[in-house]
Amino acid sequence: MPRIITIILAIIICKSSYAQVSISNKDANIFLSQYINPLSSSIGATLNNGWYNTAKPHKLAGFDLSLSLNTLIIPKNKKSFNPNDLENFSSTSSETPTILGKGDGAIITYQGNDIKLPNQNNAIYALAMPTINTGIGIIKKTEINARYMPTYNFNAGFAGKGEISLWGIGFKHDILQWIPVIGNTIPLSLSIQGAYSSLNSKLTILNQDVDLNIHAYNINLIASRKILMLTGFAGVGFNSTESTFITNLSQEFNLGELSIISPIELVLERETYFRANVGLRFNIAVLALQANYTISEYPVLTIGAGVSIR
Repeated sequence: MPRIITIILAIIICKSSYAQVSISNKDANIFLSQYINPLSSSIGATLNNGWYNTAKPHKLAGFDLSLSLNTLIIPKNKKSFNPNDLENFSSTSSETPTILGKGDGAIITYQGNDIKLPNQNNAIYALAMPTINTGIGIIKKTEINARYMPTYNFNAGFAGKGEISLWGIGFKHDILQWIPVIGNTIPLSLSIQGAYSSLNSKLTILNQDVDLNIHAYNINLIASRKILMLTGFAGVGFNSTESTFITNLSQEFNLGELSIISPIELVLERETYFRANVGLRFNIAVLALQANYTISEYPVLTIGAGVSIR
């Protein structure tokens, strides 16, 4: 698990040396949102997955404990952005790398100044988020879920150093029990599920220490059917991600020639989108193996293993 976490945080961006140009806080927020948001939204998408592998809640006092790995392949359109789309910025280039991308930084014009953005030699192609998950059945065919990752300190040389931790809480509730007659005759389980995840991280970007805090929410309608040892399940719903980018520098935060007055506490634009999910769980006694795929703006593949009782 530590090695996986280190890899996903290995954001390597080459530093350029030019005369710095300062920009206003408003314009800085606009620019940083485009540059940083693909990373925070991608992490949020991984946090919003792996919360269920069946629509049937545990019976009273039933429980499960599992380890899941949510892997997201970074969409191509999240690796760059067009600086001409931003108010008060212009460029002869139609794209420049986001924090996840690779390539030469564009030369942008801001208030008559030409500004060279940093070249980036390494792209991030995928993010993989491991989590420890648990669930316990309570009254009225309701299940309470939780997930956790203890604070992990990493020092990977090329990836810089920092720390990351996360926790989350959720629920699953059977809704067929509230449909008279029909609810008892339908040969499947149908539940509403929701969850909240919080991730705090300290990262190094362009040799500058920053905090990136992410809050992810999801709510879904899920259905499943068990036949012998196999359970097929599917869900539809939506994800939402909110993020805060914080610098604690005493002077400025620099992106190539672009200089932004610090400290910064930037609340990034919330991103909300619909999702669909399909998967399969295989049970052998109390052992449960599962895999599922989420179709959305940020597609995620989840695999997991654990024990499940009642």
